[in-house]
Amino acid sequence: MRPRVLAICLLLALPGFAQPASQWVLEKSTLTYHVSHPLHETEGISHAARGKAVCHAGQCDVLIAAPVKSFDSGDSNRDLHMVQATHGAQFPIISVRIRLPGSAFGSSEVHCDLEIEFAGQTVQYRQVPFQQVTEGISTRISGTIPATLSDFKIPAPSLLTVPVKNEMPVRVETTWRPM
Repeated sequence: MRPRVLAICLLLALPGFAQPASQWVLEKSTLTYHVSHPLHETEGISHAARGKAVCHAGQCDVLIAAPVKSFDSGDSNRDLHMVQATHGAQFPIISVRIRLPGSAFGSSEVHCDLEIEFAGQTVQYRQVPFQQVTEGISTRISGTIPATLSDFKIPAPSLLTVPVKNEMPVRVETTWRPM
């Protein structure tokens, strides 16, 4: 069974990405999903994402991937149910892809188009804003993907017969460094 790769076009325009034929690697990441229920709020966090960006001819191709089972909400039963609801055994990888044009280089805020593969679905998000800050040779990229459960055809889990809200924003915080 071949893992599906989600195209996370997030971790976008690093100022140094403008250099011809450069490569960047994801050094550190925190991906946090948030779901809301009338009785409580839940977040699942993963630090297991891996990524790479290859830049040439004024554009960068970025790929970020994380195992579905790497998200931890602090409740192992809830995490197991999340893996089941998202078909994590069949589609174990979440991936995001982006192709970043040269016009985005050097901006503190970049709007990009993302393609995400998750739970057997491929979804595109347009003009998602991300912030970037350069510190030494590293660049921090952060932003929030406005994902919903219905985007990925995931049935809303329920507690006491009341389902969680459809919104499932994913906060992305990454640090990139040149290879």
